Amino acid sequence: MSAALNFSGRTVLVTGGTKGIGREIAEAFLAAGADVVVCGRAEPERLPEGGGREAVFVPTDVREADQATALVQATVDRFGRLDVLVNNAGGSPDADAATVSPRFVEKIVALNLLGPFYVAQAANAVMQLQDSGGAIVNIGSVSAHDPQPGTAAYTAAKAGLLALTRALALEWAPKVRVNHITTGLIRTESAASVYGEDGGVAVAAVIPMQRMAVPADIARTCLYLASDLAGYVTGSDLAVHGGGELPARYLATRS
Repeated sequence: MSAALNFSGRTVLVTGGTKGIGREIAEAFLAAGADVVVCGRAEPERLPEGGGREAVFVPTDVREADQATALVQATVDRFGRLDVLVNNAGGSPDADAATVSPRFVEKIVALNLLGPFYVAQAANAVMQLQDSGGAIVNIGSVSAHDPQPGTAAYTAAKAGLLALTRALALEWAPKVRVNHITTGLIRTESAASVYGEDGGVAVAAVIPMQRMAVPADIARTCLYLASDLAGYVTGSDLAVHGGGELPARYLATRS
């Protein structure tokens, strides 16, 4: 492993790190030598593992500011420091914007925008006092750039997360770097049915890279943005979406 990607002696917090993409991110940092804390509303049957160690789980609803602050404090109490925060918790079921309830909108915005802000704010307070500072990586979505039907609240929240990333990068430099990953279509076991009966084969055909991302693609990008290799990178939006999607007009000419 490159020395720049060796996280031994560093502490990493991954929100929503018990399953799916978050779990892959947590296991990548564990394999790279980091001490890792993950959170969620329910404790998983099996914790993320890597490098012969397990992540530490702290039950947390990041939508609640006091719980977000307690999560960061629990991390520092356990390991004495916090070097990297990955704001991964998020998501939303599709909903019709014309009929969706105010409560639904509030929950989606809280999970995808307010939660990341609450945890980042608490993390920054710790990182600013460390000689080595820290790095925050926000996991965003292509929806922030290219909305899809049924995702109005989610799209608005993710667009806000991108803007928040840039604002925090300005305010918290030079001690704390804040970056954003625009994720595209990601193949996970739980999402396979969303992409059709073929498991996403047809969907992959409209992506220039000819495949959907897998969680490891996002995890490796987190390692880079949190590492010294990205020591001069802050306020960035790194697209990890295989080139996006081919334009509809191009697809129409091929059919």
